[in-house]
Amino acid sequence: MEMPSILRGIAALFVAMLLLFAAQVRAADPPKFTVEQLDQMLAPIALFPDALLAQVLMATTYPKDVAEAVQWALANRSLKGDDAVKAVQDKPWDPSVQSLVAFPQVLAMLGEKPEWVNDLGDAFLGQPKEVMDSVQFLRARAKDAGNLSSNEQQVVTVEAAPPRPQTIVANAPPPPAQIISIAPATPQVVFVPIYNPVHVFGPWWHPLFPPFFFPPPPVWGFGWNPVATAIWWGVGIGVTNALWGGVNWGRRDVNINVNRWNNINVNNRITSNDRNVNWNHNPGNRRGIPYRDAATRDRLQQARMGERGGLQDHRGREDQRAQARSALSDRIGAENLERNALRDIDRSQIPQRPAAGSGAGARDRAAGVDRGQVQDRAAGIDRNQVHNRAAKVDRSAVQDRAGNIDRSQLQNRAANIDRSQAQDRASNIDRSQLQNRAANVDRSQARDRAANIDRGQVPSRNESAARTNRDNALRGANDGRQTRQQIDRGHASQAAQRQASGNRQGNIARPAGGGGGAAQRLRN
Repeated sequence: MEMPSILRGIAALFVAMLLLFAAQVRAADPPKFTVEQLDQMLAPIALFPDALLAQVLMATTYPKDVAEAVQWALANRSLKGDDAVKAVQDKPWDPSVQSLVAFPQVLAMLGEKPEWVNDLGDAFLGQPKEVMDSVQFLRARAKDAGNLSSNEQQVVTVEAAPPRPQTIVANAPPPPAQIISIAPATPQVVFVPIYNPVHVFGPWWHPLFPPFFFPPPPVWGFGWNPVATAIWWGVGIGVTNALWGGVNWGRRDVNINVNRWNNINVNNRITSNDRNVNWNHNPGNRRGIPYRDAATRDRLQQARMGERGGLQDHRGREDQRAQARSALSDRIGAENLERNALRDIDRSQIPQRPAAGSGAGARDRAAGVDRGQVQDRAAGIDRNQVHNRAAKVDRSAVQDRAGNIDRSQLQNRAANIDRSQAQDRASNIDRSQLQNRAANVDRSQARDRAANIDRGQVPSRNESAARTNRDNALRGANDGRQTRQQIDRGHASQAAQRQASGNRQGNIARPAGGGGGAAQRLRN
């Protein structure tokens, strides 16, 4: 009996060890994707325009959303471009998946092989640098094969690749020697290339991992013709904001054009002052799909937690700013109400002498009484009196005194008195006396002497002429001295009168308290 119990115990222990070993095997992370696998997965989309390639890589990290978007696009084949993206804004899909409904050909390809979508998304999340290097390697092969160049649908740009670090990564493709970029020839028109990788890239170099090829299913009605050319372009799709992705080949990552993103994703805007921001995977949109390895899962969850913490800090600061704006708005509103109330008051109803001590009375006194009195006194009384005194009294008095009294008196005295007296004395008195004396006295005496004198006593003609000449000479000398004396006396009298007239003018023209300037002007 003891032996069977021991055997049962050993068997139970063995089973437990097997279960533990199996659990450890399942818990071990799968190996990374090899170069062969990466080239195989990326061959169908490597020649997409850079922006569309970035959005496809983002969308494949949400495989469940992609499957639902494929069904919606198939049911709404008439919608494409920005109109299709706007029509799915209410869907619970990640914005990268919503953007792909603008390009039905892409969703038709992604709907053909769901496991390929899963692996492509896991590769981009776990090995983003290797994924971007594989794309450059495939583009270089297509260019070397003569199947990648600029044309009416696209613009191909080639530039030297930046130097890479010397670190060697196992199972990684060799770093590209050049960077090949692809962009739509017209930014608002996007052509999606459909091609067979075997024809475009040349003979395939991984025989055990042949490239995937997904021709458009007939149900989509694209009218694909595989024989026409190596690349089938189909119909160009007009877009404005649906193409918001981008690739930074130097860092080997993808980014988002913020303006275009916000213009199309009105319900999920990005707040940033930068033109482009790096894309970050959102585990919340994974919708229960497990990640391929635990390392990728842990890294993405930690990054998401840090992003949420920063978002919470940002929201906290926004709440504080909102509270400050609200308080300021309330304060401004209260001040506006007070101003409106004061503006609407009827001043005629305000008592002129309100009760002392009240705040309203103080305002009334300041507004109704004090200001009015001050204004009346300043405008009505003081200013008028000053104007009247300055304009009517002072100026008129000065003008009358200077113009009417001083000038008239001086002119009258100078013109009528002085000149008339001088003229009268010079013309009437002096000249008349001289003329009368010369004409009346001298001539009459000469006649009387000539009439009364006895001619017998008259000397001979020669003697008489000599005596007459002597008498006339003496008389002329006496008369000339008298005339000169009288003229000198007249000149002295005129000079005395002029001096007296000048003194009177100075006394009259110079008013009390000054005025020398006015008198000087009058004298001039």
